[in-house]
Amino acid sequence: MDERILALLSAVADGTVSVEAAFEELKDVPFQDLNHTKIDLHRQLRKGIQEVIFGEGKTFEQIEEIVRSMTEKGIDVLATRVDTEKGGRLVERFSEGTYHKAARCFTIKKDMSVKGKGTVVVVSAGTSDIPVAEEARTASAFFGNVTETLYDVGVAGIHRLFQNLDLIRKARAVIVAAGMEGALPSIVAGIVAAPVIAVPTSIGYGASFGGISALLAMLNSCSTVATFNIDNGFGA
Repeated sequence: MDERILALLSAVADGTVSVEAAFEELKDVPFQDLNHTKIDLHRQLRKGIQEVIFGEGKTFEQIEEIVRSMTEKGIDVLATRVDTEKGGRLVERFSEGTYHKAARCFTIKKDMSVKGKGTVVVVSAGTSDIPVAEEARTASAFFGNVTETLYDVGVAGIHRLFQNLDLIRKARAVIVAAGMEGALPSIVAGIVAAPVIAVPTSIGYGASFGGISALLAMLNSCSTVATFNIDNGFGA
């Protein structure tokens, strides 16, 4: 978005675009009002990344209109929490898009060049934590990071983690998704120098309280970890 605004202003300055045409282009700034949704067109200018669509709770028609509006303005699209039925329909409507089933994400991105400064490694404690880990992996790759994964290496078989230390020790940052007792991020943070971002998942039996036990364990970690909300792979 910032490059487009600079190019537009330059075109006005050199006379190839009229003031009236530039006004039409800029009139939706700082947001476009779709009635049901107000798309934040200034977010990339403020934060360096564009607005992301949270698909849960939105109708297919609402998501479709948001995606169409963003693509018409040349904005990359990442939609999270999109179920399989809506994801399939989005791919039918937007052939350039990709539905990531495991992550429940839909993306449209033309430039997949690497912009990050190192490798992000996404770790899951169990196989059941993979959907949250995949949401994190998809978002990390979307924003231009080299991203690798290491799944099902939780504390019930911690030797599986230790046999993959070379992978996590080369990471610039590590994201760890864990449910149950939520102990894995603390262990990882104790053996690597990189920042560890912990994501509690809602996986577990009754006393896990839908991920609250894992969340509290991560917040009380003796190792230094940054903890996100339950199941928030995108935030991580």
